Amino acid sequence: MNTLDQRLVGNWNYPTSIRFGAGRIVELPGVCRETGMKSPLLVTDPGLAKMPMVLNALDDCKANGLECDLFYNIKTNPTGGNVADGLKAYREGGHDGVIAFGGGSGIDAGKAIAFMSGQDRPIWEFEDVGDNWRRANPSGIAPVVAVPTTSGTGSEVGRAAIITDTEHRVKKVIFHPRMLPSIVMADPVLTIGLPRHLTAATGMDALSHNLEAFCTPAYHPMAEGIALEGIRLIKEWLPKACANGKDLEARSHMMVASTMGATAFQRGLGAMHALAHPLGALYDAHHGLLNAVFMPYVLCANRPAIEELMIRLSRYLGLANASFDAVLDWVMALRAEIGIPNSLSEIGIDGKQASQVVRMALADPSSGGNPAPLGADGYREIFRRAVAGELGWKARRGSSG
Repeated sequence: MNTLDQRLVGNWNYPTSIRFGAGRIVELPGVCRETGMKSPLLVTDPGLAKMPMVLNALDDCKANGLECDLFYNIKTNPTGGNVADGLKAYREGGHDGVIAFGGGSGIDAGKAIAFMSGQDRPIWEFEDVGDNWRRANPSGIAPVVAVPTTSGTGSEVGRAAIITDTEHRVKKVIFHPRMLPSIVMADPVLTIGLPRHLTAATGMDALSHNLEAFCTPAYHPMAEGIALEGIRLIKEWLPKACANGKDLEARSHMMVASTMGATAFQRGLGAMHALAHPLGALYDAHHGLLNAVFMPYVLCANRPAIEELMIRLSRYLGLANASFDAVLDWVMALRAEIGIPNSLSEIGIDGKQASQVVRMALADPSSGGNPAPLGADGYREIFRRAVAGELGWKARRGSSG
């Protein structure tokens, strides 16, 4: 490794064991053995399944005596059916753990398959409502080694999986504390080949996690501090990662910022996610891109509740002046620089299902962390503005008009 690589290397134990650094994917077979795996199932998405990074990982595992198979029949927004198919492959192959390899879809699906491997109830009975997680048999949860290949979802350090219930056309959060992967292999080299548009969308997803975690009113100073630094890292390094996808320093910092966002949002999320989840289920749209489009509209709707926070954030980011508008201007400039559309209509989403979107947003668990009470009218107005691309001068100044 060069000097840069030596500096950006670490073994961390928060919130789980993380092996961070360029080139560390070669440690995967040994890491699997640390968790007790002898026959892991590598779960990834169809786009990655035939790429060298996955094929090399499979070969390395097999060369080191692991009986490793591949499962990749999952969608961008994994479904209950995908999990059922993966569970069948897991059981028929006699596997004893999962390598969850990829972006949010691969890692969420992998975690869900490992979780369900020893359960005898339907997956929807473990939705993150009340104490449903206590229904699970904890001894039936297989170990997971997570290998992120994007810098956005942070699913590698999450205790839940977002799975789409296709029958009811809704995303559901499947939660259990032991869904947290045992070990994370965070190798930023694996993100080098990520296209610019996905680098932008996943990077904005990381920003939405950090930003909403910073804004939510729940008391959690540790998460608040992590979120603040995560936002700063994204401000500094996301444009560079988009401009030059081979910039390993930028890729490294973005991978850390992504993990920080998912660590911080145990404090809570908000309306960006409450709206993005329904649209992901209804339109199968990219989650990070949806958060990116919604971001300024939600900030404006929340302005009365977050004005002081935005002043503090603007100071930390070193913006030209300490104000809500300085943060909003930075977000708008960042979106323009990295090619994020300004409206939902630009990505094929109109307002025809507004009523259903509003109902789903109000029911989404993320809505409980929003800093301002929005209600149905508030969500409807954000959605209307986001479809039309209508931020509006009055909205920027905190008016409801």
